[in-house]
Amino acid sequence: MSNTMGIASAFVLSSLFLSPVAMAEESQTFAAQNNARAAAFEEYQSEMTAKAQNAAQTPQASTNRAQAGLEKDS
Repeated sequence: MSNTMGIASAFVLSSLFLSPVAMAEESQTFAAQNNARAAAFEEYQSEMTAKAQNAAQTPQASTNRAQAGLEKDS
């Protein structure tokens, strides 16, 4: 019987701890903050993609110049 009471009290306590989280997901403030985080993440992701593309293009240009210099020396 004490085991059953322990399980029941753990269930009650866990639902009391998790209820504010469940209510927060329904609030307008939470939704606005979540949308702001998503927008900031997408902006960051696009900046990193552009930076990676620029970094990928830069070594190719320097490699082509280095190869052109080697051809002139030969």
